[in-house]
Amino acid sequence: MRNNNMSKLRNRVYFILICFLTTFISCQEIAPKSTTNQVKYSDSELKLKKEKQDSIIEKYLKNGAWKYWQYSQEYQREIDKGIAQDSTIAYLWQQKATPLIKQGKYEIGLDYIDKAVKYDREQWQDYRAFTKCIFAKTYREAIIDFQDCKRRFGNSFVMDHSYDFYIGLSHLQLNEFEKAEKVFKKDFDRVIADKGTDWLHHLDLFYFGISKYELKKYEEAIEMFNMALEIYPDFSDVQAYKAICLSKLGRKEEAIALDKQAELNAKIGNTINEDNVIYERYPYQMRWEK
Repeated sequence: MRNNNMSKLRNRVYFILICFLTTFISCQEIAPKSTTNQVKYSDSELKLKKEKQDSIIEKYLKNGAWKYWQYSQEYQREIDKGIAQDSTIAYLWQQKATPLIKQGKYEIGLDYIDKAVKYDREQWQDYRAFTKCIFAKTYREAIIDFQDCKRRFGNSFVMDHSYDFYIGLSHLQLNEFEKAEKVFKKDFDRVIADKGTDWLHHLDLFYFGISKYELKKYEEAIEMFNMALEIYPDFSDVQAYKAICLSKLGRKEEAIALDKQAELNAKIGNTINEDNVIYERYPYQMRWEK
Protein backbone atom coordinates (compact mmCIF):
# COMPACT_ATOMS: atom_id res chain seq x y z
CA MET A 1 0.00 0.00 0.00
CA ARG A 2 2.83 2.37 0.91
CA ASN A 3 4.60 1.75 -2.41
CA ASN A 4 1.37 2.46 -4.29
CA ASN A 5 0.95 5.82 -2.56
CA MET A 6 4.56 6.77 -3.33
CA SER A 7 3.98 5.97 -6.99
CA LYS A 8 0.88 8.16 -7.10
CA LEU A 9 2.78 11.01 -5.44
CA ARG A 10 5.59 10.80 -7.98
CA ASN A 11 3.08 10.87 -10.82
CA ARG A 12 1.40 13.99 -9.39
CA VAL A 13 4.81 15.73 -9.06
CA TYR A 14 5.70 14.85 -12.66
CA PHE A 15 2.31 16.15 -13.82
CA ILE A 16 2.79 19.48 -12.00
CA LEU A 17 6.29 19.90 -13.42
CA ILE A 18 5.09 19.23 -16.97
CA CYS A 19 2.28 21.78 -16.59
CA PHE A 20 4.71 24.36 -15.22
CA LEU A 21 7.22 23.89 -18.03
CA THR A 22 4.49 24.01 -20.68
CA THR A 23 3.13 27.25 -19.27
CA PHE A 24 6.64 28.79 -18.98
CA ILE A 25 7.56 27.92 -22.57
CA SER A 26 4.27 29.30 -23.87
CA CYS A 27 4.81 32.57 -22.03
CA GLN A 28 8.30 32.83 -23.43
CA GLU A 29 7.00 32.35 -26.98
CA ILE A 30 4.36 35.06 -26.76
CA ALA A 31 6.41 37.52 -24.73
CA PRO A 32 8.10 40.33 -26.70
CA LYS A 33 11.83 39.82 -27.23
CA SER A 34 12.62 43.38 -26.21
CA THR A 35 10.77 45.78 -23.99
CA THR A 36 12.95 48.73 -24.96
CA ASN A 37 10.92 51.68 -26.16
CA GLN A 38 12.60 53.13 -29.21
CA VAL A 39 11.51 56.58 -30.25
CA LYS A 40 10.90 56.76 -33.97
CA TYR A 41 10.42 60.06 -35.73
CA SER A 42 8.61 60.60 -38.95
CA ASP A 43 10.30 62.58 -41.72
CA SER A 44 8.23 65.63 -40.87
CA GLU A 45 9.13 65.36 -37.18
CA LEU A 46 12.82 65.01 -38.03
CA LYS A 47 12.59 68.08 -40.23
CA LEU A 48 10.99 70.10 -37.45
CA LYS A 49 13.59 68.87 -34.95
CA LYS A 50 16.45 69.90 -37.26
CA GLU A 51 14.89 73.31 -37.91
CA LYS A 52 14.56 73.88 -34.16
CA GLN A 53 18.16 72.86 -33.54
CA ASP A 54 19.40 75.03 -36.40
CA SER A 55 17.59 78.00 -34.91
CA ILE A 56 19.23 77.36 -31.52
CA ILE A 57 22.67 77.17 -33.17
CA GLU A 58 21.95 80.38 -35.07
CA LYS A 59 20.81 82.25 -31.96
CA TYR A 60 23.24 81.06 -29.30
CA LEU A 61 26.33 80.18 -31.34
CA LYS A 62 26.51 82.20 -34.55
CA ASN A 63 24.79 85.28 -33.11
CA GLY A 64 25.85 84.57 -29.54
CA ALA A 65 29.09 82.83 -28.58
CA TRP A 66 30.90 83.63 -31.82
CA LYS A 67 30.54 87.35 -31.13
CA TYR A 68 32.79 86.96 -28.08
CA TRP A 69 36.43 85.98 -27.64
CA GLN A 70 36.46 82.18 -27.67
CA TYR A 71 38.38 81.98 -24.38
CA SER A 72 35.94 84.22 -22.52
CA GLN A 73 33.28 83.28 -20.00
CA GLU A 74 30.74 85.11 -22.18
CA TYR A 75 31.46 82.64 -25.01
CA GLN A 76 30.79 79.71 -22.68
CA ARG A 77 27.64 81.26 -21.22
CA GLU A 78 26.06 81.77 -24.64
CA ILE A 79 26.65 78.13 -25.55
CA ASP A 80 25.24 77.05 -22.19
CA LYS A 81 22.04 78.92 -23.04
CA GLY A 82 21.75 76.91 -26.24
CA ILE A 83 22.43 73.64 -24.43
CA ALA A 84 19.71 74.55 -21.90
CA GLN A 85 17.29 74.73 -24.85
CA ASP A 86 18.42 71.37 -26.31
CA SER A 87 21.23 69.37 -24.72
CA THR A 88 21.30 66.85 -27.60
CA ILE A 89 22.94 69.23 -30.09
CA ALA A 90 26.39 67.67 -30.51
CA TYR A 91 27.85 70.71 -32.28
CA LEU A 92 27.25 72.92 -29.25
CA TRP A 93 29.17 70.51 -27.01
CA GLN A 94 32.05 70.38 -29.49
CA GLN A 95 32.18 74.17 -29.76
CA LYS A 96 32.13 74.43 -25.97
CA ALA A 97 35.08 72.01 -25.75
CA THR A 98 37.36 73.44 -28.45
CA PRO A 99 38.67 76.60 -26.72
CA LEU A 100 39.20 74.67 -23.49
CA ILE A 101 41.28 72.08 -25.32
CA LYS A 102 43.33 74.86 -26.93
CA GLN A 103 43.99 76.27 -23.46
CA GLY A 104 45.30 72.93 -22.24
CA LYS A 105 42.20 72.20 -20.15
CA TYR A 106 42.05 68.69 -21.54
CA GLU A 107 40.10 66.92 -18.84
CA ILE A 108 37.08 69.20 -18.85
CA GLY A 109 37.29 69.71 -22.60
CA LEU A 110 37.19 65.97 -23.24
CA ASP A 111 34.17 65.66 -20.94
CA TYR A 112 32.32 67.96 -23.34
CA ILE A 113 33.63 66.15 -26.42
CA ASP A 114 32.29 62.93 -24.90
CA LYS A 115 28.87 64.61 -24.94
CA ALA A 116 29.30 65.48 -28.61
CA VAL A 117 30.18 61.86 -29.38
CA LYS A 118 27.17 60.67 -27.38
CA TYR A 119 24.78 62.62 -29.59
CA ASP A 120 26.62 62.27 -32.92
CA ARG A 121 29.28 59.55 -32.86
CA GLU A 122 29.89 59.46 -36.60
CA GLN A 123 30.64 63.18 -36.71
CA TRP A 124 32.75 63.60 -33.58
CA GLN A 125 34.38 60.35 -32.42
CA ASP A 126 37.41 60.74 -34.68
CA TYR A 127 37.77 64.34 -33.50
CA ARG A 128 37.86 63.05 -29.92
CA ALA A 129 40.50 60.47 -30.86
CA PHE A 130 42.54 63.20 -32.59
CA THR A 131 42.29 65.35 -29.47
CA LYS A 132 43.55 62.51 -27.29
CA CYS A 133 46.52 61.97 -29.60
CA ILE A 134 47.67 65.53 -30.37
CA PHE A 135 46.46 67.49 -27.34
CA ALA A 136 45.80 65.34 -24.27
CA LYS A 137 48.55 62.86 -25.24
CA THR A 138 46.65 59.88 -23.85
CA TYR A 139 47.99 57.67 -26.59
CA ARG A 140 46.56 54.32 -25.50
CA GLU A 141 43.10 55.86 -25.32
CA ALA A 142 43.64 57.47 -28.72
CA ILE A 143 44.51 54.09 -30.26
CA ILE A 144 41.39 52.49 -28.78
CA ASP A 145 39.20 55.33 -30.04
CA PHE A 146 40.68 55.30 -33.55
CA GLN A 147 40.45 51.52 -33.81
CA ASP A 148 36.79 51.73 -32.84
CA CYS A 149 36.29 54.42 -35.50
CA LYS A 150 37.86 52.10 -38.08
CA ARG A 151 35.54 49.26 -37.09
CA ARG A 152 32.49 51.48 -37.31
CA PHE A 153 33.31 53.77 -40.24
CA GLY A 154 36.45 52.45 -41.98
CA ASN A 155 39.90 54.06 -42.12
CA SER A 156 38.75 57.60 -42.84
CA PHE A 157 40.46 60.96 -42.23
CA VAL A 158 40.46 63.67 -39.58
CA MET A 159 42.49 66.87 -39.73
CA ASP A 160 44.03 65.89 -43.10
CA HIS A 161 45.41 62.54 -41.96
CA SER A 162 44.14 58.97 -41.84
CA TYR A 163 43.14 57.18 -38.66
CA ASP A 164 46.11 54.84 -39.20
CA PHE A 165 48.45 57.85 -39.26
CA TYR A 166 47.40 58.79 -35.72
CA ILE A 167 47.50 55.17 -34.56
CA GLY A 168 51.07 54.92 -35.84
CA LEU A 169 51.97 58.23 -34.21
CA SER A 170 50.52 57.02 -30.90
CA HIS A 171 52.61 53.85 -31.08
CA LEU A 172 55.69 56.02 -31.67
CA GLN A 173 54.94 58.01 -28.55
CA LEU A 174 54.55 54.80 -26.56
CA ASN A 175 58.00 53.63 -27.82
CA GLU A 176 56.28 50.80 -29.68
CA PHE A 177 58.46 51.37 -32.72
CA GLU A 178 57.86 48.11 -34.56
CA LYS A 179 54.10 48.55 -34.29
CA ALA A 180 54.43 52.14 -35.49
CA GLU A 181 56.52 51.13 -38.50
CA LYS A 182 54.01 48.42 -39.42
CA VAL A 183 51.06 50.83 -39.28
CA PHE A 184 52.88 53.55 -41.24
CA LYS A 185 53.93 50.99 -43.87
CA LYS A 186 50.35 49.82 -44.29
CA ASP A 187 49.13 53.40 -44.68
CA PHE A 188 51.99 54.25 -47.06
CA ASP A 189 51.14 51.28 -49.29
CA ARG A 190 47.43 52.14 -49.20
CA VAL A 191 48.01 55.70 -50.41
CA ILE A 192 50.25 54.58 -53.27
CA ALA A 193 47.82 51.84 -54.32
CA ASP A 194 44.74 54.07 -54.13
CA LYS A 195 46.05 57.47 -55.21
CA GLY A 196 49.71 57.26 -56.25
CA THR A 197 52.85 58.88 -54.88
CA ASP A 198 51.58 62.40 -55.58
CA TRP A 199 49.16 61.96 -52.68
CA LEU A 200 51.82 61.16 -50.09
CA HIS A 201 51.97 63.72 -47.28
CA HIS A 202 55.30 65.06 -46.04
CA LEU A 203 54.31 64.59 -42.38
CA ASP A 204 53.26 60.97 -42.95
CA LEU A 205 56.66 60.35 -44.56
CA PHE A 206 58.46 62.14 -41.72
CA TYR A 207 56.94 59.91 -39.05
CA PHE A 208 57.36 56.77 -41.15
CA GLY A 209 61.02 57.74 -41.36
CA ILE A 210 61.15 58.36 -37.61
CA SER A 211 59.86 54.84 -36.91
CA LYS A 212 62.72 53.47 -39.02
CA TYR A 213 65.22 55.80 -37.34
CA GLU A 214 64.16 54.51 -33.91
CA LEU A 215 64.66 50.96 -35.17
CA LYS A 216 68.17 51.93 -36.35
CA LYS A 217 67.24 51.39 -39.99
CA TYR A 218 69.13 54.53 -40.96
CA GLU A 219 69.33 53.96 -44.72
CA GLU A 220 65.58 53.27 -44.92
CA ALA A 221 64.86 56.28 -42.72
CA ILE A 222 66.86 58.50 -45.08
CA GLU A 223 64.80 57.19 -48.01
CA MET A 224 61.60 58.32 -46.27
CA PHE A 225 63.13 61.65 -45.27
CA ASN A 226 64.25 62.27 -48.86
CA MET A 227 60.71 61.66 -50.08
CA ALA A 228 59.40 64.14 -47.52
CA LEU A 229 61.97 66.72 -48.63
CA GLU A 230 60.87 66.35 -52.24
CA ILE A 231 57.47 67.63 -51.10
CA TYR A 232 58.67 70.17 -48.51
CA PRO A 233 62.35 70.95 -49.31
CA ASP A 234 63.00 73.24 -46.31
CA PHE A 235 61.37 70.99 -43.68
CA SER A 236 63.85 71.59 -40.87
CA ASP A 237 62.79 68.69 -38.65
CA VAL A 238 63.25 66.20 -41.47
CA GLN A 239 66.65 67.70 -42.27
CA ALA A 240 67.69 67.43 -38.62
CA TYR A 241 66.78 63.77 -38.29
CA LYS A 242 68.29 62.97 -41.66
CA ALA A 243 71.51 64.59 -40.40
CA ILE A 244 71.44 62.31 -37.35
CA CYS A 245 71.03 59.27 -39.61
CA LEU A 246 73.92 60.42 -41.81
CA SER A 247 76.09 60.80 -38.73
CA LYS A 248 75.17 57.29 -37.56
CA LEU A 249 76.29 56.00 -40.96
CA GLY A 250 79.63 57.75 -40.62
CA ARG A 251 78.88 60.53 -43.11
CA LYS A 252 79.93 63.25 -40.68
CA GLU A 253 80.59 66.16 -43.04
CA GLU A 254 77.23 65.76 -44.79
CA ALA A 255 75.54 65.52 -41.43
CA ILE A 256 77.12 68.72 -40.08
CA ALA A 257 76.25 70.71 -43.20
CA LEU A 258 72.65 69.47 -43.23
CA ASP A 259 72.19 70.12 -39.53
CA LYS A 260 73.31 73.75 -39.99
CA GLN A 261 70.84 74.12 -42.85
CA ALA A 262 68.09 72.61 -40.69
CA GLU A 263 68.73 75.13 -37.91
CA LEU A 264 68.56 78.04 -40.36
CA ASN A 265 65.28 76.76 -41.78
CA ALA A 266 63.86 76.30 -38.30
CA LYS A 267 64.64 79.92 -37.42
CA ILE A 268 62.54 81.18 -40.32
CA GLY A 269 59.63 78.89 -39.42
CA ASN A 270 60.06 75.96 -41.78
CA THR A 271 58.91 73.33 -39.33
CA ILE A 272 55.79 71.19 -38.92
CA ASN A 273 53.03 73.25 -40.51
CA GLU A 274 49.86 71.60 -39.17
CA ASP A 275 47.10 74.02 -38.14
CA ASN A 276 47.26 72.97 -34.49
CA VAL A 277 51.01 73.39 -34.12
CA ILE A 278 50.35 76.88 -32.74
CA TYR A 279 48.74 75.19 -29.71
CA GLU A 280 50.81 72.02 -29.34
CA ARG A 281 54.33 70.92 -30.15
CA TYR A 282 54.06 67.84 -32.33
CA PRO A 283 55.92 64.60 -31.58
CA TYR A 284 59.60 64.68 -32.56
CA GLN A 285 59.43 68.38 -33.44
CA MET A 286 62.95 69.67 -32.87
CA ARG A 287 63.84 71.95 -29.97
CA TRP A 288 66.77 74.11 -30.99
CA GLU A 289 69.05 75.42 -28.26
CA LYS A 290 69.62 79.16 -28.31
